[in-house]
Amino acid sequence: MLGRLVLGGAPLGQPGDVGSRLRTAMAEADVLAVEDTRRLHRLASDLGVTFTGRVVTFHESVEKQRLPGLVAALTEGSTVLLLTDAGMPSVSDPGYTLVRAAIEAGVEVTSVPGPSAVVTALAVSGLPCDRFCFEGFLPRRGRRTALASLAGERRTMVFFESPHRLADALTDLADVFGDDRAAAVCRELTKTHEEVRRGSLAELAAWAAEGVRGEITLVVAGATPGPVTLGPAELAAEVATEEAAGATRKDAIRAVVERTGLPRRVVYDAVVAAKPST
Repeated sequence: MLGRLVLGGAPLGQPGDVGSRLRTAMAEADVLAVEDTRRLHRLASDLGVTFTGRVVTFHESVEKQRLPGLVAALTEGSTVLLLTDAGMPSVSDPGYTLVRAAIEAGVEVTSVPGPSAVVTALAVSGLPCDRFCFEGFLPRRGRRTALASLAGERRTMVFFESPHRLADALTDLADVFGDDRAAAVCRELTKTHEEVRRGSLAELAAWAAEGVRGEITLVVAGATPGPVTLGPAELAAEVATEEAAGATRKDAIRAVVERTGLPRRVVYDAVVAAKPST
């Protein structure tokens, strides 16, 4: 009988943010794969949990080394609980490789959902939440190039950033996206010194230049659609390109509408006008 991999959402700061299901999962797991054993023992103490399962470290530097043993435990029937330092495993944290390996081995993968810095920051940012994308950590090298590829992104963007790189990252964001783009820096979410600083990218860059500490989640507003100069023939060609890539006519028109910001009727009429007369 195969075992089960459980992804546990660990508290960002306050232990009370997690419920009884995580306590039960910690107490009943045969193996606890954790990013930091010290954090595990502290969390168990805070939650009043006694665990008897075998503890295995699972962080970036040992992930490949630990993978075969954990998969073996799962295929032999063990329940493995995966915990990172905070938030949900696999989200810019260890876990993805183990999840993929478990799925490929036919092992059930489930979760005890819990706190997530991504959606917590998004919710308190005051920026549009209906559509967003998570970009993880910006690259240390080629950051401006990476940002240039996102300059036209219309969804709200969420990034992780280290405190000592925050000021430079905000400066680059302001240079590439524009000084006036709205953003929010969420620091130490749910912890004693939680702070959410909202403003333009230029304002936040000036603030961060004085020095910032703690865990940082950065939320940046999406781009505002600019004027579109495509004519009917060009719009029809855009739709045709989407269709050639496999999209239905309806989805192709929707994609062009989202990309250009034009009314759907304008794009639809351009497609109709481009049809050869019979």
